[in-house]
Amino acid sequence: MKNVLVTGGAGFIGSNFIHFLLEHEPECQIHNLDVLTYSGSLENLRDIEKEPRYHFIKGDICDTKNDFLVVEQNKIDTIVHFAAETHVDRSIIEPGQFMQTNIFGTYSLLEAARSYWSITKNLCRFHHISTDEVFGTLRIGEPPWTEDFPYAPNSPYSASKASSDHIVRSYGHTFGLPYTITNCSNNYGPYQFPEKLIPVIILNALEKKPLPVYGDGQQIRDWLHVQDHCEAIWTVLKKGVPGNSYNIGCGNQPTNLSIVEKICDLLDEMQPVSNSRRELIHFVKDRPGHDRRYALNSSKIQNELGWSARHGLETGLRQTVKWYMENPEWIAVIKKQIEYQT
Repeated sequence: MKNVLVTGGAGFIGSNFIHFLLEHEPECQIHNLDVLTYSGSLENLRDIEKEPRYHFIKGDICDTKNDFLVVEQNKIDTIVHFAAETHVDRSIIEPGQFMQTNIFGTYSLLEAARSYWSITKNLCRFHHISTDEVFGTLRIGEPPWTEDFPYAPNSPYSASKASSDHIVRSYGHTFGLPYTITNCSNNYGPYQFPEKLIPVIILNALEKKPLPVYGDGQQIRDWLHVQDHCEAIWTVLKKGVPGNSYNIGCGNQPTNLSIVEKICDLLDEMQPVSNSRRELIHFVKDRPGHDRRYALNSSKIQNELGWSARHGLETGLRQTVKWYMENPEWIAVIKKQIEYQT
């Protein structure tokens, strides 16, 4: 792992992973390929922009010719593929963009890797970041998904990610491309774009705005701190067996409503106000086809590779709330970007 290409490295998880790699892989060069859509911001990487081992390349993963040039010119031996459209609500409104980026973009990267790596014959790895949503939805009491559970995506977003997973596997089986896939649960932590549940609730609560909760708020997710996710990906790159997929979850099962209430309580503790922020909770119409419950069985990565999450939900949420409170400059920049794009 000498020359790593991180796609979507200006996004939430990708930028955290770049920070992680710089700390844990002192010999590697990191190349960040990002087209800088609405949810990608170089503000997430402002503190390392002058780091000599970090290189930013603005480009679209759907540009197959450019993908090959990036891989060839930088002698890429490892691709960590984060770049994707990820917001379910947006996939309902504009599914075509999700099909283009998540399916064709993944194909373009795979073609670039296959073409270059077939020439160099070097040890290499294509690592694909996927989601628990490809498995569909679980009823209360059903066991968490294992890696061999059949796919049953229910949204345009999850269907596009399921498709990209299958394409990656096909390149491994047909062309011998060395790949690994990780399916992660819901992430949270620093630098998360304020369209997902936790940053929306934190920022709205800080400004005493309504806190929107879909439906009855009883949807259940497994929440994974982004730093734990980064460490898990790194573990798979170092120890994972090519041709395998690994689930990455934290093993908690709170409802969305309980997450919102916990954030309110943490903010009331850290920044007291006259009335509890829970009074700001506002139930809104549920989105179409909203999956009720996700849960991953992470025993494979724990038993075979020795990874387990370090952040409990209580500790992780507290750290996340504190980060948003202590980084008003980042929030201001992101809000300006949102205003400009809308």
